[in-house]
Amino acid sequence: MKSVLRLFALATIAVASTLFTLSASAATTLRIATWLAPTHPMNAEVFPIWSEWVEEATEGRVKVKLEYDLGHPRSYFDLVEDGVADAGWSLHAYVPGRFVLTELSEMPMTNATAEATSVAYWRINEQYLSKAGEHEGITLLGLFTEGAAALQLRKPVETLDDLKGLKIRAPGGIASQIGHELGVTNVSAPAPKVYELLQQGVVDGVMIAPMTQKSLRLNEVISQMISVPGGVFRGSFSFFASEDFLDGLSSKDRNAILSISGEKFSAMAGRVWEQANIDGFSVASESGVSYTEADQATPIYQTLDRITSEVRSDWVKKASSRGVDGQKVLDEYLALATGYTNSAF
Repeated sequence: MKSVLRLFALATIAVASTLFTLSASAATTLRIATWLAPTHPMNAEVFPIWSEWVEEATEGRVKVKLEYDLGHPRSYFDLVEDGVADAGWSLHAYVPGRFVLTELSEMPMTNATAEATSVAYWRINEQYLSKAGEHEGITLLGLFTEGAAALQLRKPVETLDDLKGLKIRAPGGIASQIGHELGVTNVSAPAPKVYELLQQGVVDGVMIAPMTQKSLRLNEVISQMISVPGGVFRGSFSFFASEDFLDGLSSKDRNAILSISGEKFSAMAGRVWEQANIDGFSVASESGVSYTEADQATPIYQTLDRITSEVRSDWVKKASSRGVDGQKVLDEYLALATGYTNSAF
C-alpha cells in the first residue's frame, strides 16, 4: 500500500512539474528595440519598471526583453511596423517630414517638469493630434519628453556673438530651428555619437538635456552649460508597439498591457527623465562644469524669448496645415503642462 501511495505521489509531482514547465514555456516575450547604454535611465529604470508592470498585469504570461544595436533609432518606427522588433522607442526629430505635430512638446521655455510635459503631451495627442495619423502603422504605448535642455559647450562663451558660427549638434526639429536663429551651424547626429563628436572637436557644443552630464558622460568634455527657465527646447519621444504583436496576444493580455501604458507610462518616463536631469546637474557641479540660467534682463533670455514666440507661431501654422487648430492645441498643452500637480501613476 505504501508503495502504491508513493508511486501516486511521485506521479502527481511529475504531472505538476510538467504543467509548470509547459506554463513557463508558454510565456510570450515582448522584444523592445532600444538604444543608448544599458546604464541610461531609459534602459536601467524606465523599461525595468514597465517590465514589472507587464508581468504583473499579464500574470507572467508576457515578459519583456531589451534588444540593443538594431541600427539608428530613426529606423525603429519601421523596424517595429515591419515586425523585426515587437516594440521600440525613438526621438521624433530623427525623422523629419513624418513628424510635425510632435514638435509641440519640443517648445522652448515651457516651465514645467518632464512628468508634467509628458502627461500633457499624451492627453493632447489623444484628444487632437492622433487624428492626423503621424504614428500610423504602430500602436503608441507612451509619449514623453526629456527635462529642460541646455546649450552645452566645450569652451565657455560670454556673449551671443560668441555663439555665431559655432558647430552645434542638434537632433533636428525645433532644436535645429533655434540653432539657425542663434546663428550657429547645426550638425545632425544621434545622441550616442555626441560624446565622440565633442571629444574629437568635430562640434563645439550640443543642445541636449543636462541629464547627459551623467548618462553620456558629457561632464568629461563640456565646460559650460547655458539655459533659460523651461529650457532651450525639449526632446520629444514615443514608445510604440507592433500592431501585429498586440493583435497576436489574447484580448486579456493585450488590454492588460494597454492599461499600464499610455498616460501611466508617459508620466513614469517623464518623472525618471526629470530626476535624471537633477542627477546630471549634480555631476556637472562636482566636475566643475559651469551652469548659467539666464534671467529676463540678459540678452540670451530676450533672444530665446523672441525665438520661442516665432517657433510657436510657426508650429501653429504647420498644425493648421494638418487639420489641427494649432493655437487652441498649443494653449491647452501649455496650460496642462504648467498647471500639472497630480502624478498620473
